[in-house]
Amino acid sequence: MRSAALIAGAAATALVAAGAITYAVAEDGGSSTNSPTPTAGSADASFARDMAVHHQQAVEMSYIVRDRTKNVEVRRLAYDIAQTQANQRGMLLGWLDLWNLPKVSADPPMTWMGMGDMASGKDGALMPGMATNTELKKLNTLSGKPAEVLFLQLMTDHHKGGIHMAEGCVEKCRVGVEKRLAQGMVDAQQSEIQLMADMLKERGAKARS
Repeated sequence: MRSAALIAGAAATALVAAGAITYAVAEDGGSSTNSPTPTAGSADASFARDMAVHHQQAVEMSYIVRDRTKNVEVRRLAYDIAQTQANQRGMLLGWLDLWNLPKVSADPPMTWMGMGDMASGKDGALMPGMATNTELKKLNTLSGKPAEVLFLQLMTDHHKGGIHMAEGCVEKCRVGVEKRLAQGMVDAQQSEIQLMADMLKERGAKARS
């Protein structure tokens, strides 16, 4: 299918770009021109920590649905999301190592965006857009079309939350390659949201919000 080919092509492009970005950060010592190495409380470090957590859940959801459906298009989308976001998560955590900064913070998630009080972490939803533990358990109980619909709805919400955070990095981060990675996340996930809207429509459903 054409949409499946587009998914695979986009994922491959993202992985190649990710490798180039990692190399660029290592080359310039982890900072953009005229910018010092990020501090623990900087937007750069905070985005890296928060998005690594956000991405981990997307990877988890993707692998859950791969085991709950035989639909080729959904399985391919889930696989590509898992591979792309796992790769990006590794980059984000690698940058924290490169900067000699901790991977956890005492501050609530998204404090760097002025949103530290927006997600209580209740039922596992640590940041806006993240699925709750209850929703993940439900996904694990479904199969076939119901699993596909819930996955597409949860991932659409997840992408919307991720886009908002990535836009925050585009605005506030100082490391040039990290800002470019964040913009790439915005572009790719907006495209996937549209694709998932089409996939939901094919299944007689729609996004939750």
